[in-house]
Amino acid sequence: MIVDLPETTTSQVNERLVELREHGGQVALGRVLTLVVPLDGHDGVEQAISAANEASREHPCRILVTVSGSPEAATRIDGQIRIGGDAGASEVVVFWLSGELVRHAESAVVPLLLPDAPIVTWWPSFGPQAPIRHPLGALAQRRITDSEAEHDPLTALRARARSYCPGDTDLAWARLTYWRAQLVAALDLPPYEDVTAARITGEPRSPSVHLLAGWLAEYLGVRVRVSDNPASGATVGGITAVALDRPSGPVELYRPDGRVGTLTQPDQPPRTIALPRRTTAQTLTEELRRLETDEVYGVALHGTANRTDDGTGTDS
Repeated sequence: MIVDLPETTTSQVNERLVELREHGGQVALGRVLTLVVPLDGHDGVEQAISAANEASREHPCRILVTVSGSPEAATRIDGQIRIGGDAGASEVVVFWLSGELVRHAESAVVPLLLPDAPIVTWWPSFGPQAPIRHPLGALAQRRITDSEAEHDPLTALRARARSYCPGDTDLAWARLTYWRAQLVAALDLPPYEDVTAARITGEPRSPSVHLLAGWLAEYLGVRVRVSDNPASGATVGGITAVALDRPSGPVELYRPDGRVGTLTQPDQPPRTIALPRRTTAQTLTEELRRLETDEVYGVALHGTANRTDDGTGTDS
């Protein structure tokens, strides 16, 4: 069910939400968090709501979407409530803001926050350079950006490294979960040798490439070289291959098609590994499982910021 509330107030939206819940049998019990979704302009609203709804099937929540219009227009709120089949396992409230409210979106959000529940703010498109200093970021225990949506992802990562605060994270980091797991598992097998260098092949603008390089540099204490020359046969962007050099030979993980990877290492038969590119909804779902500080992301972000412009990295 979708209910439009033009030229409304937060009090009227809250009253209507309670009324719909009582009459329709919807309950707030089991809502584990409030997910705040700020958007600039109308582009991408439905895609963001769809991803949040899919994530809510694992994390039932109240989703509060703010859509900022022109700050020069007349000050008003147009509201919309979505419940039932149009809201996944959540209840969705959308605020279209204009005028002075564009600069004070938190005034629309605060009255509808679930009491005694964690707050997560997710910027699906362009996010602030300092999420903790954004009014809607300051409300939250977790602040999720997506540097892949930025015009210059690496510049965005470096800016957020300077302003990093525990609770910050990035969907570009969640896209690395399968890669990180496979590389760590490979290094846990004999021979137990130190890694002497690392190489990553991938799309140069991909923030996941640079976060992986930062993580490897910090944790292995080696230089990491990033190459933007696609490996032979590669057909997709993002990360194509990772190689970790050791005295007995390299550990190599190669994924040319965005779906299946091949892991090779000395004295071991090649292994085929499912390594699919993940959707926004899947990475958002993963991030909502973690409401405590992701310290490893903070280390990787620091390593990314410390890498030199030529992509070779700095000594740890």
